[in-house]
Amino acid sequence: MATPTRYAPDRGLTVRMTATMFLLGLVFVAFVALIIGIMSAAHASAGAIIFIAVIFGGGSAFLSLFYSDKIALAAAGAREVSPQEAPQLHGIVDRLCALADMPKPRVAIAPTRMPNAFATGRNSKNSVLCVTDGLLRYSDLTQEELEGVLAHELSHVAHKDVQVMTYASLLAIVAGLLVRFAFYSEIFGGGRRGGNNSQAALLIPLIMLGSALVYAISFLLIRLLSRYRELAADRSGALLTQNPSALMSALTKVSQGMNRIPTQDLRAAEPLNAFYFTPAMKLTRGGGGGKSLSALFSTHPSLEKRIEQLEKIQRELSQPGAGNPRGIQ
Repeated sequence: MATPTRYAPDRGLTVRMTATMFLLGLVFVAFVALIIGIMSAAHASAGAIIFIAVIFGGGSAFLSLFYSDKIALAAAGAREVSPQEAPQLHGIVDRLCALADMPKPRVAIAPTRMPNAFATGRNSKNSVLCVTDGLLRYSDLTQEELEGVLAHELSHVAHKDVQVMTYASLLAIVAGLLVRFAFYSEIFGGGRRGGNNSQAALLIPLIMLGSALVYAISFLLIRLLSRYRELAADRSGALLTQNPSALMSALTKVSQGMNRIPTQDLRAAEPLNAFYFTPAMKLTRGGGGGKSLSALFSTHPSLEKRIEQLEKIQRELSQPGAGNPRGIQ
């Protein structure tokens, strides 16, 4: 059973995320139907191939979910720290967890100059919050801004975003495995079915075309889902601390801080972009089709869009009689 927290839900974003997951499910069902049709036409054992793909894909997703914290910490080269080693950091986390009424995650620090943070774990009782040295030592960042960053990251834990993204990615993983198994089944099994080599040769391009289409659609939907969850975390973090302006300021400073980091270091950090508070990339300005295409493939909304949402929240909180914006029951 889910542990309730005081992080405010965002019903609008929840509806959009649910719709995205539904579309991913439709894509997956359509792809399975395509594979069954193709393999049946080739007189292959489609059921066995699908079963094996689901087992392998499910096992991969299971390991990724249950060991996401260890995998992410290892990738970042981070180590867990005690309250004695990082009293200020633990103090902020303690306060936020008490405010949100949620279990405290393990706390870690990654030895990199890049100012950033991430949180991961399959649930609030098995999670870790990681902050980089660059963020802790960022002289321009105030304690209120650091608190805003950590509130954002803890929101991902409270809302089980790692679980959501794992379930979404499972569809793409299984689809990719189905393609591989079907492809090799045609190559190595076609010759033993008595004269079906020419038919297999015609079906293989169809399998690959279908797989490319499914992968492209799944990729774009998963990236869309990722951007929704970042907006939801911004909103929840801002409402929990009641300080959207601090989170706005932190977003701007951290994003601009990326411009001071060598490109080589940013590229090395790219595998963790989906987890980070802001993606490991240079802040670019200007419009054009290139920017639109980049936004389509990005794991995070644009800085402008995130700031725009936080400004709206700031205006709502400034209105008299705003009610209970935190969503506390």
